[in-house]
Amino acid sequence: MIKFTDLNLDAKVLKAIAEAGYDTPTPIQAGAIPPALEGKDVLGIAQTGTGKTASFTLPMITLLGRGRARARMPRSLVLCPTRELAAQVAENFDTYTKYSKLTKALLIGGVSFKEQDKLIDRGVDVLIATPGRLLDHVERGKLLLTGVQIMVVDEADRMLDMGFIPDIERIFKLTPFTRQTLFFSATMAPEIERITNTFLSAPAKIEVARAATTSDTITQSVVMFKASRKDREGTEKRALLRGMIESEAENCTNAIIFCNRKMDVDVVAKSMQKYGLDAAPIHGDLDQSKRTETLDNFRSGTLRFLVASDVAARGLDVPNVSHVFNYDVPSHAEDYVHRIGRTGRAGKSGTAMMICSPRDEKNFAAIEGLVKMEIPRMEHAMSGKTAEPETLSEENAEKKPARRSRAGRSKKSTAEQPADAQALPDAIDMAAA
Repeated sequence: MIKFTDLNLDAKVLKAIAEAGYDTPTPIQAGAIPPALEGKDVLGIAQTGTGKTASFTLPMITLLGRGRARARMPRSLVLCPTRELAAQVAENFDTYTKYSKLTKALLIGGVSFKEQDKLIDRGVDVLIATPGRLLDHVERGKLLLTGVQIMVVDEADRMLDMGFIPDIERIFKLTPFTRQTLFFSATMAPEIERITNTFLSAPAKIEVARAATTSDTITQSVVMFKASRKDREGTEKRALLRGMIESEAENCTNAIIFCNRKMDVDVVAKSMQKYGLDAAPIHGDLDQSKRTETLDNFRSGTLRFLVASDVAARGLDVPNVSHVFNYDVPSHAEDYVHRIGRTGRAGKSGTAMMICSPRDEKNFAAIEGLVKMEIPRMEHAMSGKTAEPETLSEENAEKKPARRSRAGRSKKSTAEQPADAQALPDAIDMAAA
C-alpha cells in the first residue's frame, strides 16, 4: 500500500502530515500528487469527501518551498466557489505549512478590503479566494496575477452552478500561460470539459470514482409524504422531520438538514428550536461572522443540528456527521450527491434520509436516474398523518373563517397562509419580498 512517504513530498510537509494523523493517501491524493509534483497540469474528478483539498495543497507547499513572494503578486492562486470552502482550504494550508515558511491570504466577501490589502501588499505565496472578491481587488488595482505559478480551481462544477464560469475564464486570462493548473470537479458537465480543453495543457486525468456516484458507506432512504391538507403541509412536514430524527434515537449524534429555500432554512431551524432540538440556520444571507460561528459550533459538537441551504452542500469538511436529512428534494440531481456526501466520509458509515412530496417526484426520479439505483422507500409513522399544530395560535388561525373587507372582497384566510405565518412573520416577509 502506498504511503505519503512514497510521494516525494517535502520533509517538512511529511512531518506536518504525520502530526495531523495521516499516513496513507486517498486514491485521488495518490493519483494527483505525483503528476502535480512533476509540474504537470492535473484534472481530478472525484466525488465529495475523497480528500481533494490535500491533493493540491500538499504538492503546492512542496513546489513553493523555494522562492519568495513579491508585493501584490501572489505565487499561487486557489479559487473556491464559496466563502466556507475557501476558509476550509485556508485551514488546510495552516495545518500542512506548520513547518514551512509560506504566507497566505484569504480573499472572501464579508471581510474588510483594508485588511486584505495589507496582506497582499506584504506579498503572499498562496492566495485563496472566491472569484468575485478576487476580481474586485484586481479591478481596484490592488492585485496582479502575472506572477501566478500554480493555479487551482476547486469544485469546478459548483462554480458552473453558481454562474462563475465567465469569471473563471477571465481570471485564467489574467494569469501567465506558463502557469501550472490543477483543476478539480465532482462531475464533468460539457461546459466544464470545454474549460479544461481550453486552459489545461495535456493534463494528467485522475478519476477515482464514476461521476455523480454516492458512497457505499451511506445508507439512503426516502419517505414519500403527502399532507392531509394543502394548508397543513408545512406543519406536517416539520413534524415528520422531527419524527424521523426521533426514530434514529441515539444513532443520530448530529445532522445537517438541507432545505431548498433560505426562508425554509430559517423556518425549520426555529421550529426545531421550539421543540427543544439544538438547531441553527446557515445560508448565504447571514453575516460571514455568524456563518463562521455556526459552523465552528457544529464542528466542535456544541451544536447538534445544522439547517442549511446548498451553501453548505459542497466541499465543507465536517468530520463525523452521522446523518443528513433532505427536508426538500434538491432541484438539481447532482446536489443530492453533494448533500449526502457530508456524511459517510473517510470510510465511516452514515445515514441519508429524504422527504419527498408529490410535487418533488419528478426531481426525485432524476436523482435515482443519476445515481443509478432505487433509493429505498421508508414507511414512517408520521408520513401522511395530520400533525399537531406547532402553536395554539396556529390551530385557532386555521379554524378562523374568512372575513370580508369594506369593499366586499373576500380576504385570504389565515388558513391559506403557511402554518408558521403567525409565529414567524419575518420569514413570511422574506418570502413575499
